[in-house]
Amino acid sequence: MSDITSILGRIDLGEMPATDDLLPLVYNELRRLACLKMAKEVPGQTLQATALVHEAWLRLGADAQPVWKNRRHFLGAAAEAMRRILVEKARRKARMKRGGGADHVDLDEVDIAVEGQTDDRLLQLNEALEKFSAMDSRKAALVKLRYFAGLTFEEAARTLDIAVPTAKEWLSYARAWLSIEMGTPLKM
Repeated sequence: MSDITSILGRIDLGEMPATDDLLPLVYNELRRLACLKMAKEVPGQTLQATALVHEAWLRLGADAQPVWKNRRHFLGAAAEAMRRILVEKARRKARMKRGGGADHVDLDEVDIAVEGQTDDRLLQLNEALEKFSAMDSRKAALVKLRYFAGLTFEEAARTLDIAVPTAKEWLSYARAWLSIEMGTPLKM
């Protein structure tokens, strides 16, 4: 990530060749985060880490990247993009499961894998997380980095510029709040 921060600094200074150096580094970092996230998903997911990375990259601006202030800004945006992608996928699956769009079936969107309650749970978590974010956006950002981007405590703490024990304390609080809001224990 320090290379990414360095390249972002060069881009801010107007060095256009630095933008060509950004994609391989950002892609590798996004791929690592997506693999971490997808490893925690239930088996049978039809969304692959590579597809999640490509979609996140497109949502982050693809070749027309916005100005990233620093690593924290980039990782926060990547975590948010991945969260939105997973939530939208869960909503699509829920609509399909409940008969939405019965007149038209897009075979690319039909999942053959056995569906569990994970999509409903993801949607429930998203609603609770939006409420929590209104109360405490920094703790909500930590949840997004840990749960949706798959960062370790050390990576998430460094991204948010807080100590690791603080990150653990914040996540413990967030987990308790979200569990109460959702009515079931939340594992992260």
